[in-house]
Amino acid sequence: MAAPLATCTKEEQRSVIRVLSSEGVKLIEIHRRMKVQYGDACLSLQQVYKWTRKFMNGISSVTDSPRPGQAHRVVTSEVTAAVEAVVKENGRVTVTCMERNGVHRKVKSLCTFCFQ
Repeated sequence: MAAPLATCTKEEQRSVIRVLSSEGVKLIEIHRRMKVQYGDACLSLQQVYKWTRKFMNGISSVTDSPRPGQAHRVVTSEVTAAVEAVVKENGRVTVTCMERNGVHRKVKSLCTFCFQ
């Protein structure tokens, strides 16, 4: 038997679901086989059911669809460099302090995202 996979992505697991469900493998068997390979990182039985149903209904993409109201974070090299410069200058700087000193709003968003 093959060793469990150390790393995997949701998309990779969804691709496995897509292939096995197209071959007619039962839901429980798909989940059991994935659990052996992916261990604790395996998608839940409910997720296997959800994605099997999507693939049977004609959906072919294994990526999540964008959701309305979902926050968009833009991380560019410019924003990252600005944050690094401020933090290197003062390692104890806060997001509020950055905002008071006129650092762009995107930097605040990046800091909030990175330091949660």
